Amino acid sequence: MNLATIIEPHPADAVAFRHDGRSFSYGELRDHATVTRAHLVRYGVERGDRVALVFPTTPAFAVAYFAALGSGAVAVPLNPESPVAELATELGTVRAKVVLLGGPRAAALRGPLTDLGYLALELAESGELNGAKDAGSASTAGEAGGAEGDPGPIVDCAPDDTAVLLFTSGTAGSPKAAILTHGNLRANIDQMELAVGLAPTVDDIGLLVVPPFHIYGLNAVLGIHLFVGARLVLMERFDAATLLDLVPREGITVLPGVPELFAALANYSPATGDELRSVRLACSGAAPLPLEVAERFESRFGVGIWQAYGLTGASPTVTFPDQHATRRPLAVGVPLPGIEMKIVDLDGQPVEHGDHGEILVRGPNVFSGYFEDAVATRAALDRAGWLHTGDIGVMDDDGSLTIVDRHKDLVIVSGFNVFPAEVEHVLEEYPAVAEVVVIGVPDPALGESVRAYVVPTTEAWPEDAVAPEGVTEAELIDYCARYLASYKCPVNVVFMRELPRGLHGKALRRALA
Repeated sequence: MNLATIIEPHPADAVAFRHDGRSFSYGELRDHATVTRAHLVRYGVERGDRVALVFPTTPAFAVAYFAALGSGAVAVPLNPESPVAELATELGTVRAKVVLLGGPRAAALRGPLTDLGYLALELAESGELNGAKDAGSASTAGEAGGAEGDPGPIVDCAPDDTAVLLFTSGTAGSPKAAILTHGNLRANIDQMELAVGLAPTVDDIGLLVVPPFHIYGLNAVLGIHLFVGARLVLMERFDAATLLDLVPREGITVLPGVPELFAALANYSPATGDELRSVRLACSGAAPLPLEVAERFESRFGVGIWQAYGLTGASPTVTFPDQHATRRPLAVGVPLPGIEMKIVDLDGQPVEHGDHGEILVRGPNVFSGYFEDAVATRAALDRAGWLHTGDIGVMDDDGSLTIVDRHKDLVIVSGFNVFPAEVEHVLEEYPAVAEVVVIGVPDPALGESVRAYVVPTTEAWPEDAVAPEGVTEAELIDYCARYLASYKCPVNVVFMRELPRGLHGKALRRALA
């Protein structure tokens, strides 16, 4: 098997993508992926090699994705807006052999990444390389140009062969790459397809606005839509006005998004309420959907939102809602076919229905752990194959799950996970910072945003000074932006003389929150 084959059965002239007013057919997608696969083979990419993908949400991402998978390599989607320092850390963690680049930042990123020793190739949507003659070293790359010869058939892979590495952040702040196999991703596509009425069909037109370097966008939107042969309209950056123009113009029928997207649409005052008439299915994921947002959105546009539950380690979808059930706050439905779920107490023992506990998940869609990180893998997966999600939930007698809480330190910004320790590690390197604690705070636009509580050094904040004299909020935010993706950066900094502490001397996040 190979996940790359999901695009093979569809008619060549059927539209796979609409982007910037242009159609991109399944035939073009297959042909261009073959051209790119030929380039990868020519540059020495072999089965199991890591190929990083740094693209905005354009057809070129899909071309690169299916080319990498088809060559037997491991695709590593990365945030195209990340600073070079963050990209370099992630590339070093997975030891990428090739970096495929596209979009407006591609030309600017090629130089720095090549200087760091990576074979960085800029890819056009046609699958051709843009100005790649000087990419990489002579020992790893030949003269670039058009692909020569036949790249051969799509490589046959075993179900447990790694297909994708997706980055999350560990509680210690170090990057972790989740291992998702061909079998994991395909299993979850099959599971989602069985959710009758809540899965796209060949006649649907979906919107891909959740970026494909996020598992939600990658498999729960891109993967399943292309598997069934549906059409996807690609939107590189969310904007309420643009989205409300796209939906009626393109006839979009499936609208997947994060809670902040639906909140922004519900609050967009110029909307008439008629813009979403074509939408038959709106789905929310990646973060809890407040009931008031769902109700305000439905009242405004006449479209109900169905909330699912998932996580990267489950490829990602675990539950889909029961279409006949009454929507409740944080209710996310029942497990998909083939997925086992249980709620356990602190000792790992199953709790009674109606009692709170940690959500554990098991099934063919559950990942095999973290890339070369045995400690993190053991913390996430037990010997019986149960994924410990860290989320707290309660299961009703009918098997329906309600999310109660999540990992106490995790901050979710527009559906993206931010672990405070990663941000704290960056700020601790700033000379004027003595101590720092980072938490998430409610944000009407983002769901949550990052706030940093900083204790400056005595030199930066003398005892006789009312405010710090050697460091400013703007300086620290700008400093973070050099090393972290924008959604991980603090939106504000609070200076403190000292942090609240518990009996053991540990800073109390809950007191700050």
